[in-house]
Amino acid sequence: MAGAVTTNAAQGARLPDYHPTTDFFVCDIFDAIPKDDMASMEHPMFSLATRPDRRILNYEHNGTKIQITPSVKGLATIHDKDILIFCISQLMAAVNAGRAVSKVLHLTAHDLMVATNRETSGDGYKRLREAFERLAGTRITTNYSTGGQEVTSGFGLIESWEIVRKSRGGRMVSVSVTLSDWLFRAVMSKSVLTLSRDYFRMRKPLERRIYELARKHCGRQDSWRISVETLLKKSGSASPRRVFRKMIRDMIAADHLPDYTMAEEPGDIIRFSLRDGLIEEITPPVLKPETLDTARRLHPGADVYALEADWRGVWVATGRPRLRSADAAFLGWLKKGGAE
Repeated sequence: MAGAVTTNAAQGARLPDYHPTTDFFVCDIFDAIPKDDMASMEHPMFSLATRPDRRILNYEHNGTKIQITPSVKGLATIHDKDILIFCISQLMAAVNAGRAVSKVLHLTAHDLMVATNRETSGDGYKRLREAFERLAGTRITTNYSTGGQEVTSGFGLIESWEIVRKSRGGRMVSVSVTLSDWLFRAVMSKSVLTLSRDYFRMRKPLERRIYELARKHCGRQDSWRISVETLLKKSGSASPRRVFRKMIRDMIAADHLPDYTMAEEPGDIIRFSLRDGLIEEITPPVLKPETLDTARRLHPGADVYALEADWRGVWVATGRPRLRSADAAFLGWLKKGGAE
């Protein structure tokens, strides 16, 4: 992805790519570009702790008040949020393709784990179940506006979940997830932003949270500045300011945040800048069904979805240009031998 860092230091600081494959974009499941809702990117709704966190968290900023209450399992963590990102991504892909959607999603556990770069071992399935339990048990009370409506209500990060099918060994195979009305409204109003796929390879919870804030606030700007004090507040970190500042300085020195560079400026200010001129991407082109039918006639026996994925890869590699007609561009690419 554009803007991704490839230095040895950056690679060493990230999780391994557990599922490397050149066909990653071929399957519809993985063709859903990672999306995150802007509300939880803006405000700290997830614990950054690596052990069970049973604190009741209260946050207020510019008139927005949020209280996060854990279950006996603890607060949902920033790594648990991978599940929501996967659900949001699937919904947005369906919306963009013109398919009917609802707040009830039927997911394959293995696909979810692969798409979010989780290990598919027995422990991986156990951790996935625990994440579902924390997401369903964590309660949010907020007056945040989303989808054009201001709500003051309580809800779970997900409304419910259930294992639909298990393997003979007892592992979940497929799972049904019911999203909260709040999150579903955010998706339907397209109050979401695209994430780097390297988001799922960031090891440290604070790195993920800082990346979210940078992604939310930089947008099309070349840079974004924020005080350490406000960054601490918006991050949701429980560390004292002195310790937090040290962690931020360590992140600056490591310089492995996807898409953005960080720098410290006088006045206890942190500046985030777009890496390598990265700009907010244009909505990926969606092809009409009849265009894919034409592609089948041009290339009998070919996997047209694989061809579409290859073409989108070219579109990304060439800077995501605005297309007058995505369908005409795709067919022109095929006719010029792009599928060879």
